[in-house]
Amino acid sequence: MADKPAPPPDDLDYRNAPGTRVTYRARHRATDRTTWLRLVLQLPAFMLSLALVLASCLLLEAWLGIPAWLPTSLWTASGALAFHRPSERFLARHLLRLHHPLPAELATLAPVWREVTARAGVDGSRYELWIEESEDLNALAAAGHIVAVTRRALEQLPTTRLAAVLAHELGHHVGGHAWSGLLGWWYATPGRLAWRGLVRLTPRLIRTARGFSYTTCAILVALSAWLAFTTLTATYGLPLLLLALPYLTAAVGRRAELRADAHAAGLGFAPVLARTLQDLLVEQSAAPASSRRPGPLSHLLSNHPDHRTRLHHLQPFLSERGR
Repeated sequence: MADKPAPPPDDLDYRNAPGTRVTYRARHRATDRTTWLRLVLQLPAFMLSLALVLASCLLLEAWLGIPAWLPTSLWTASGALAFHRPSERFLARHLLRLHHPLPAELATLAPVWREVTARAGVDGSRYELWIEESEDLNALAAAGHIVAVTRRALEQLPTTRLAAVLAHELGHHVGGHAWSGLLGWWYATPGRLAWRGLVRLTPRLIRTARGFSYTTCAILVALSAWLAFTTLTATYGLPLLLLALPYLTAAVGRRAELRADAHAAGLGFAPVLARTLQDLLVEQSAAPASSRRPGPLSHLLSNHPDHRTRLHHLQPFLSERGR
């Protein structure tokens, strides 16, 4: 049985010693169960977006004569851009609002990242480090190679705690959570835009309907009800499952966070990560009462478990270390 990595001391200087030999695993990415579940849950949104894109392309074909299959195929294949480095950089700069670290910031961040990835047997140079200008104590993993930390995390976290946070984000990458989340967001975009357009159009439709007679409104309501009933009957009520998708997707997201915590703990960062979460709990308790605990629905729709839940799932790693 292979020896487990020793937990890092609080004062460890994360710089590879001269002559240190690091062995990287040939395969450092996997697709864990949370990633597969997320992909399955994203299928309805993908199919809806595909139908919208195909309908738009059919209109374009009738108008300009461009074969509908061509733009539809291009959109379907566009998810590969999630692993295209220039596209990732565009995403980081313009959508996530990140920027590359300055030389002094990189001098702090890069040695920590090298130590974390060396512990995991991962070639850290495959990833790009970014900075988010935020006062939150946070970090993120996105696309195929983006790893970012907030300004506060970079400037305020001790080196070992910063390493624990980065080990958590590395867990999202090696588990496939980052790229699957981006693909889900991208392929749901047409459906999301259509929904936003419908929401904006609804008030106008209501104002227009006010000018109709009661008989006309009753007929429209009856037709809508009949159409909804017919659809549900023909599909055995499957569209009702769409109402549960946001909650199921959020539950899978929370499980992915716990798996990323387990990845960091497996690299020896459980004690450091636990202390960081405890500090966040103290900070949260000092916040106004209205912002301490979200409502039940907000909690069910959250992609992140609360700090107490994360601490609870770290206990087996802490107990194992104490033996």
